Amino acid sequence: MALPGVRGTDHIGFTVPDLDAADDFFVRVLGCTRVYSLGPFAHEDEWMRVHLGVHPRTVMRRLHFYRCGNGSNFEVFEYEAADGQAAQPVNSDIGGHHLALYVDDLDLAVKYLRSEGIETMGEPTTSENASRGQRWIYFRSPWGMQFELVSFPEGKAYEQDAEMLLWHPARPEE
Repeated sequence: MALPGVRGTDHIGFTVPDLDAADDFFVRVLGCTRVYSLGPFAHEDEWMRVHLGVHPRTVMRRLHFYRCGNGSNFEVFEYEAADGQAAQPVNSDIGGHHLALYVDDLDLAVKYLRSEGIETMGEPTTSENASRGQRWIYFRSPWGMQFELVSFPEGKAYEQDAEMLLWHPARPEE
């Protein structure tokens, strides 16, 4: 049995150290649109622990919701953590993550990021096996969060005999 009524990913939420700096990155550099903002939120009871799993005296200073292209929305938080900040995980850590953005022209996008002073990690890589046809590169936001650019305008090898295709931003919904 599967989760009843699931339609897909509504948003991806993550925390940044400085929401103003993150806003510049998402709007000016990545081209996202800030849709709305909320906050601050704080409680004197156990609400923050019960509902969000954080220290009860943590303050959620602000959050912004962004729309970027035709993929999932981003909910970006700035917290004042009552119990301090943990180090940002890397991909190999439990809870490690990255956020991948599809682009039409990987080389042009990499050139743009570098012109903006954004750290790119290595050079674009060509995938093999089921992902053959895809090129990708990781990059870091100004606060160190890992992102990835991916592009596969001619599709990926797995698509040749797949019963179901992964979602792709350039493909009309089926």
